[in-house]
Amino acid sequence: MKEADAIYVLDTGSVDNSVNMLRENGVNVSVKNYEHFKFDEARNDSLALVPDDADICVCTDIDEILSPGWREVLESIWNKDTDRVRYNMNFSFDDKGNPVSTYYISKMHKKDKYIWSHSIHEVLMYVGDTPENVITTDKLFIGHYPDRSKDRSFYLNLLEEAVKENPNDDRNMHYLGREYMYNSDWNKSIDTLIRHVYLESSTWDEEKAASERFISRGYLALNRYDEAIMWLKKALKLTPYLREPYVEMGLLYYYKKDYKEAIRYLLLALKITEKSPTYINEDFAWNETPYDVLGLCYFYVGDKSKALEYTRIALELNPNSDRIRNNYDFIKRS
Repeated sequence: MKEADAIYVLDTGSVDNSVNMLRENGVNVSVKNYEHFKFDEARNDSLALVPDDADICVCTDIDEILSPGWREVLESIWNKDTDRVRYNMNFSFDDKGNPVSTYYISKMHKKDKYIWSHSIHEVLMYVGDTPENVITTDKLFIGHYPDRSKDRSFYLNLLEEAVKENPNDDRNMHYLGREYMYNSDWNKSIDTLIRHVYLESSTWDEEKAASERFISRGYLALNRYDEAIMWLKKALKLTPYLREPYVEMGLLYYYKKDYKEAIRYLLLALKITEKSPTYINEDFAWNETPYDVLGLCYFYVGDKSKALEYTRIALELNPNSDRIRNNYDFIKRS
């Protein structure tokens, strides 16, 4: 962030030496403790620290790093009518440091035209009195390097409270169902995500299809294959241009040991070569997984030539996998 004119940080409860380290490096730090923490409230409090004469506000988390030269790029595309900029978030990386999951985010904005909304998974809400003008660029990148050991269990409570306060908010409903899924609470996840799918306010096809895929995962975990297939078919019908539901269908049939159907869906998946520019894209659909499973399926149906071909590609994409390497050597010898 050192390319900015000034940096403002709101510390909401760190227990290390962050505050002193930031201040020693010229950062303006304020500290606030919340009796009942909400992300949007904290974001708005942090935004209030920025002087009113600031032209552009750039919001990052402590685990995010902007690409060098970001300020020059931002100034080159910003004009007097710009309200906000959409740019790329590299959300996750492979072992070589190459981005795996990338999607657009939009947290560079004018100060006086936005407030933060939603107590968790918060978003900027436009409050200007003229039509919003958003510029999209592929010249700006931010890298996400989270601390995986950090406790995020309180997310579930915040989401449950948010849905209870506003049961018609489709965004929170989707995130709550996803959080239940992360916690392997399959029945709650399925029920909540079905509610999301049928909410009148649920109009974004990609997020709705993600809910349908997650419902399928829940039924798969409960060994209810017919329902799992049914919900994946719904996702395929809604978003036939996304690779994710095809890969999940291929994996599902692989688990069922229906290798021919698995091959059919995985080959369809590989025909889709462009990721969604949203957070919906998932690593497993774009890494070695489809090739790895195709190699296994072709081996089980007796086509060793194609088994070797796809396993080789999987190994090239993930050369650190001993399992894939052993599979490749075994197929080669057989």
